[in-house]
Amino acid sequence: MGSEFGFELQVCQWAEEYWPPERSRERPVIVARQLGTRHRRWDTLVIECDPAGLRQRAHFGSDRLDSDLLHVVRHAPAEWQWYRDALPHPGYPWQYVREAVHRAADRGLIDRRRSGNKIQLRRKYEYPDWIHRIIAIENKPDLDASAARNLLAQIERDVALGLADEVWIATEATDERIEPVLLEDVPVEAGILTIDRGDRGPAVANVRWQPRLLAPNDPGTRILDRPDGGGYDASACRFEYADPDWKAGKRRAIAERAYERGWRSYAESMRPDCRHFELEPTESVARPYCRAKCCAQTPNQCGSSCPEFEPEPPTWRQQGWPIEGGPGAGIKRLLAAQRDRKRPEPDR
Repeated sequence: MGSEFGFELQVCQWAEEYWPPERSRERPVIVARQLGTRHRRWDTLVIECDPAGLRQRAHFGSDRLDSDLLHVVRHAPAEWQWYRDALPHPGYPWQYVREAVHRAADRGLIDRRRSGNKIQLRRKYEYPDWIHRIIAIENKPDLDASAARNLLAQIERDVALGLADEVWIATEATDERIEPVLLEDVPVEAGILTIDRGDRGPAVANVRWQPRLLAPNDPGTRILDRPDGGGYDASACRFEYADPDWKAGKRRAIAERAYERGWRSYAESMRPDCRHFELEPTESVARPYCRAKCCAQTPNQCGSSCPEFEPEPPTWRQQGWPIEGGPGAGIKRLLAAQRDRKRPEPDR
């Protein structure tokens, strides 16, 4: 599988099975792809979880909690209280907090009642501190000099901000005595993984450079703009500080999205209802494959604009179990079931 998308899926598969590299696993992990902030999106995210906290998180369901819902469930009191007395001011109008209280109650995350003209709330479960560490991995299968230059600024921003605990670069292994990535001008704070992959079966990763541990609990620096380094470029670098509370909130929001999506959500942006769409099985994971084109698929290639798209015949959707709703629906159920197996049952 030569595409960067295929490489990304193999890195996610490897991380789900074998993270952390070269050490035994002590904590459960959740792996997701293409997540981050408004300014930065990472290819692969590994959330190392507190086991007890992860089981307690399961009480809140499989859907993510956005920042507004997190504000409500994290501060919901143990006893009935008016929501304005119970919750700290969020920095925006109370009417949006009231809407979040209703949304949380409708999802069964809190208890809600009306006392006169006041809305009161009470927590059902305490929201846990379930995130132990966040690992960001940038996937570049062919990291030549040009790709390394483009990646340099991104990694420097990641290190300066310190939103993740570790930053890694994953690239495809070569047969050379010294991996080319080690000769590039990559920030020393970033770890380097080389992935030895085949067409079938799990990838094998080797650590070529250990990362420096970042400080997500400390203030960070958000680089907004920087000079390009040309001989006539005398412009100043523009930056702003990110306080620890902002970073903590962003880490929770990112982890919540990872909890909901996982890394198999690619089918939601593809067309599994096409008669040519298949999941080509391997030892540990199935990857999208197009029988019409005889090649592995990417979300950009597999869409409604594809000239080879053919909807499933209606008779396929009338066969009943195990493909009730058609093979495309069955594929989505399969991927969802694999994702759900990574979420534990809640503590009772």
